[in-house]
Amino acid sequence: MEPRHNLMTFVQRYQDLVTYQDSQINLIKDLLLYAESIESTLRAENTELSKRVHERNLDYEDATRSRRELQQRIRALETQLETSILANDQIKNTNSYVVVLIDGDGLIFKPELIQQGLAGGKKAAYALRSAILGQCGPHGSEIGVLAQVYLNLAGLSKAMRRDGCLENEHSLKEFTLGFTQAKATFDFVDVGHGKERADNKIKEMTKWHLRNHNCKQVILGISHDAGYAPFLDELFQEDSVQNQITILEGVPVVRELRAIGANILNLNNILFRSEKLVDRVPESASSESFGTPFTPIPVTPTIEYNKPATPAIEVKPVVPAIPVSAVPVTAALAALAALAAPTPPVKTTTSNSVASISSIGSSGPLTPVSASTASTPTPAATTYARAIKSATPPPPPPVIKLPAHTKAALQQQPSARASQKMTANKPKLVPWNPGPRGLDPPLQVSQSALDNLKKRKDSNKLCNNHYLRGPCSKGDSCNFEHNYKPTKEELVAIAFLTRLNPCSGGQECDVDDCIYGHHCPSVINGACTHPYCKFDKEDHPPGTKIKAHHKGSHDR
Repeated sequence: MEPRHNLMTFVQRYQDLVTYQDSQINLIKDLLLYAESIESTLRAENTELSKRVHERNLDYEDATRSRRELQQRIRALETQLETSILANDQIKNTNSYVVVLIDGDGLIFKPELIQQGLAGGKKAAYALRSAILGQCGPHGSEIGVLAQVYLNLAGLSKAMRRDGCLENEHSLKEFTLGFTQAKATFDFVDVGHGKERADNKIKEMTKWHLRNHNCKQVILGISHDAGYAPFLDELFQEDSVQNQITILEGVPVVRELRAIGANILNLNNILFRSEKLVDRVPESASSESFGTPFTPIPVTPTIEYNKPATPAIEVKPVVPAIPVSAVPVTAALAALAALAAPTPPVKTTTSNSVASISSIGSSGPLTPVSASTASTPTPAATTYARAIKSATPPPPPPVIKLPAHTKAALQQQPSARASQKMTANKPKLVPWNPGPRGLDPPLQVSQSALDNLKKRKDSNKLCNNHYLRGPCSKGDSCNFEHNYKPTKEELVAIAFLTRLNPCSGGQECDVDDCIYGHHCPSVINGACTHPYCKFDKEDHPPGTKIKAHHKGSHDR
């Protein structure tokens, strides 16, 4: 029994061993299968990674190549930029110049230069050029100088004769020719009579030259005129412009311009006069002295007549006329007969005082004469007296035709009867008649509307012609506002502000719907209240106290 049992035990043990071996084999098989699957996965991943590495290598090579190309382009552009900067600097410094823009109605050359005529003009041109180049330091030889003087030649001649500093109008004209002929870049420009024509040219030329890189400095001869202050204040908003503008001082720089802080250059010691022109000589005396040495005529007391003053009468003689208020009838006719050169018509006003002069163009003082001497009849005097006595009164002022919307605004103003009732208790004054056209119809202006218009600046200002006389002929090229819809009060204010500008035709204006002023509207209680009145002395009632005149007050 025992051996058999042992055999079965071995069989069992053998079977167990076979089972174990089978499990080992299965384990090995499973391990091999797992390893094979892992290997395939790793192989795929390795392939993918190899592909990516290859692509990255290509990208790297491309980036390297692009970087090198960019470096080469950068070096080329840097070289080109340096060349452009050098060329630009060369262009800017080639033909560099300084421009001098002078308002000749206010910045006036020394009388001793003007009296030399052609030679004096050339001396002034060379002196101005030397003085400007002297301010340029070591680079003066490389810089050109441009000079332009804008003025109303006829008006300046008239004002200088009244001042007594000009003996002969021909000398001033010769002076301007000499100044222009001295250098090709120097010019005297006669802008004629007109509101701020010189101002507008100087402002536009200043803007033009400031935009030119070759212009190193703009020198403005405007020290006398505060009207340039807003223009310069606007330009000085740019820091680069502040060092490019210098004010050339003749008359001391006005407070408004000095407050801007611009550079100031004074050449009064060699070129310009520092005093403003004043009316030292009666206009009749200045016109008589044309072409001859002039000596101011002292004024002596006149004899008064106890008779009312007669209204102003326009006389158009064919020879130079002498105001009746300055000479008696007989002396005036003798003087008129002695002269033969014709002059334009002048206005004469009769008055209750007379005096006589010994001879035309003499420098002797006026001597009073008695009433009997003044009224001694002569054949010529009788004719002159009859002309005065039989002269018809001046025609009534023409009716100004305004557009319908302006008329509607004016109809809102108080009537003439109401104003007459308010002044019924006041003493009646003899109405002043400035000339053939007469007085402009009065306007009652709303202060608030006036303030609203004054707040507008530059291109925001309303176009006077557009709103007072219909569509502006300039259209889109006009620099002023056309699209604003003003109220009735503002239309009246526009008309009022426009009348502050003298009409170029004066009392000879025959335009029915003229919007400009034909006499000073700022006279109150015998005084002109406008701080810078643009009207001539004859555009004010006789005896008006004028505080200050605009630099262009001698235009007519």
